[in-house]
Amino acid sequence: MLLLIHGTGASTHSWRDFAPLMARHFTVVAADLPGHAFTETAPAAQMSLPGMSAALAAPIKVLGLDVAWCIGHSAGAAIAARMVLDGTMAPRALVSINGAFLPLDGLPGLLFPPVARLMAATPRASTLFTWRASDRSAVERLIRSTGSVLDAAGIDLYARLVRDRQHASGALAMMAQWDLRPLVRELPSLPTPLVALVGVNDRAVPPEQARRVHKLLPRAPEPVLLPHMGHLAHEERPAEVAHAVMHAVSPFVGLAA
Repeated sequence: MLLLIHGTGASTHSWRDFAPLMARHFTVVAADLPGHAFTETAPAAQMSLPGMSAALAAPIKVLGLDVAWCIGHSAGAAIAARMVLDGTMAPRALVSINGAFLPLDGLPGLLFPPVARLMAATPRASTLFTWRASDRSAVERLIRSTGSVLDAAGIDLYARLVRDRQHASGALAMMAQWDLRPLVRELPSLPTPLVALVGVNDRAVPPEQARRVHKLLPRAPEPVLLPHMGHLAHEERPAEVAHAVMHAVSPFVGLAA
């Protein structure tokens, strides 16, 4: 079985064109993260990296799902790595698409968590965010700022998502509770091979981060570069990314669902 984990502020809609391609080879399962899209608002503690990892692991255990493969996008890759380190899943390979494993550098890294916590604690913050997002052009600019270009349907889906106040509150709560430092310390002990796919135009997670993560995992294969793609590579060019994934995991053989 293949588990797909989306990133911050997204939902399972982000796999809409990619998942059917992977379903030709695997049984595919995807879920919205706590506080996102169709999930209920979660307690603050559950919005942390360990909390989200545990929350996602719970239904996998209850349903008796055997995760043979896992693909995580952005923060979803960090959640997947946390689950592996915690022993809640043991896939043959972990694929990250523009994985966000490292804390932000410099001043943004110092300012971002406190600002996010302040916004998450301010009742009107999510209302203001969703009001601003009602302007479709604002959503288009937000997507372009990631280095990606989506079609009209993709923009409409994100616009619909960010207009949901509960979803906005969930995304803000996740950002407020996010701390990647413990994960970075434990990454060298990751027992599962990490295959990194990197959009060369990614403006959200600098491609250089993949090199830094690779140095922490000397046995991992070299990062796979995705030309002309940004942070939302799997939404921009799903067929190309699906092909890159299949090629990247082929050394780990036994492509069973």
